[in-house]
Amino acid sequence: MFFEIYKTELITTIIILLILFTIRIITNTVIRKIGRNSGINDARIKLICRYVSVTLLFIALLIEAFVFGAELKELTLIFSSIFAVIGIALFAIWSILSNITSGIIMFFNFPYKVGDKIEIHDKDFPIKAIIEDIRAFQLHLRLDNGDLVTYPNNLILQKAVTLVEKNAIDDFFDDGSDAV
Repeated sequence: MFFEIYKTELITTIIILLILFTIRIITNTVIRKIGRNSGINDARIKLICRYVSVTLLFIALLIEAFVFGAELKELTLIFSSIFAVIGIALFAIWSILSNITSGIIMFFNFPYKVGDKIEIHDKDFPIKAIIEDIRAFQLHLRLDNGDLVTYPNNLILQKAVTLVEKNAIDDFFDDGSDAV
């Protein structure tokens, strides 16, 4: 009975899901190619692919609401209520969102890679270190004395940064011996 009543909606749903699934595959393939060509590690590539998948899921849910007869007036009321609550909650965690957004920006446009030695020109806390890892929220920087410093992604985009040496991580861990 259910399938007979909603036959056209179900067919439309299958077509929409196939289209969005195809878009997801193409987008993830493009992101992986950009990431590999830029020398970005696989963990960051997977993270950006996950962000794209979640965004496409929300788009699919919105389209499906229209397919099954939801009206714009009803959806506007629901989304405005949800966004009001989320907006208040997100205001409390804006720095986390800022770091995630910065991480996405850094994925596509960040001239430094894991292993590069950089200098961050911060008047309060200047840092000269090797980039050990680039995560969703922060960079892991290894200082010359071996200390690990986590530096927020949003701050790295706000400060002047100088490339001191490319692929300096090999020199950092090289103890001078030729033993294997």
